[in-house]
Amino acid sequence: MLRLSSADTSLDINPDVGGSVSRLIHKGADVLRPTLDGEQRVLFTACFPLVPFCNRIRNGEFMVEGHKVKLPSNHEGSPHTLHGHGWQNRWKVVEATASRAVLSYRHAPDSWPWEYEATLIYELRPAGLRAFLSVKNLSRSTMPAGLGFHPYFNRTPNSRLKAAVDGVWISDDEILPRNWHGGPLKKDWTHTDTVAHDITIDNAYTGFNGRAEIYDGDHLTHTLRASPDCHWLHVFVPLGEDYFCIEPVNHMPDPFNQPNSGLKCLKAGETSIVWMDIAF
Repeated sequence: MLRLSSADTSLDINPDVGGSVSRLIHKGADVLRPTLDGEQRVLFTACFPLVPFCNRIRNGEFMVEGHKVKLPSNHEGSPHTLHGHGWQNRWKVVEATASRAVLSYRHAPDSWPWEYEATLIYELRPAGLRAFLSVKNLSRSTMPAGLGFHPYFNRTPNSRLKAAVDGVWISDDEILPRNWHGGPLKKDWTHTDTVAHDITIDNAYTGFNGRAEIYDGDHLTHTLRASPDCHWLHVFVPLGEDYFCIEPVNHMPDPFNQPNSGLKCLKAGETSIVWMDIAF
């Protein structure tokens, strides 16, 4: 476990559990959902990186340059491969100072037939956290690649979200995108709406302008900003829980089966990078 600090803000990082954030504390209060002591399941942490793709790939299957790739299921109860590799592997600590940590994860070719290196940087400041995530293609052939972050925010009955978006991908019964709806649907995040809902929300929103605001009632508590190519914001609000997720990502779910999905193709030696700010 690494602990970073800056003034009255601290950040706990667990490199062994997917390079995840365990706690982010400002003035004695948890900014993100805290990880329980001893918890080793990354889905129960405060935030983790998404690399080399985000969300689900239908049945883990896709075609690249005429070659079929078949990925194993990596999430219990679902045939759809989820969130890439970074979240389920240990990361190496490359550098650590009082307020900055650099982590690295290197992937050898397997069912994902490309070699790559991912770099994760956490920089803690008195008024917030900035995180960078990059992936470099170390293979000779072109590699598809996507990046994002998966933060969990604390939720109260008064939690509200504001995020300028222009539409939403409606999900099917397997939480995969079925069709796109322009404008608000059930929730109008652009003009601020309550987070709570009568069913689980698990959708990718399009046209994200890189800024989201979280309110407790009328009080602004946090601001999330993301790099310009994160045009998608995945919102996850499970029923009966005390948290919700707003995930800035640079492609939509199941990107191999949709046009203009945002997924990049990295040539040999090429790098892609995204960043996220959480301000108090």
